[in-house]
Amino acid sequence: MRFALWFDMTLPSPRLRQLADRVARMVPRLVAVTIGFIGMVVGVGMMVTIVMLPAGVVVALLGVAIFLAGIFAPEFSGGGVPRVRR
Repeated sequence: MRFALWFDMTLPSPRLRQLADRVARMVPRLVAVTIGFIGMVVGVGMMVTIVMLPAGVVVALLGVAIFLAGIFAPEFSGGGVPRVRR
């Protein structure tokens, strides 16, 4: 942040910091849910063919696990947007 102060940039407002913190907490969950859903769809598509049935079952179950982990995982309280002290 010293770099920003060196170039006379303004510090982010508390509202912007709160928005960035919410987005930073929400993005990992959205990525996990999206990857899990894609895994489920790919797994079901693989299960349609008899040849890929064993691999399809594994991919679909992994997709379900990742999807559920993205929904029900505990919140990560560490991290977020770092606070700036003058």
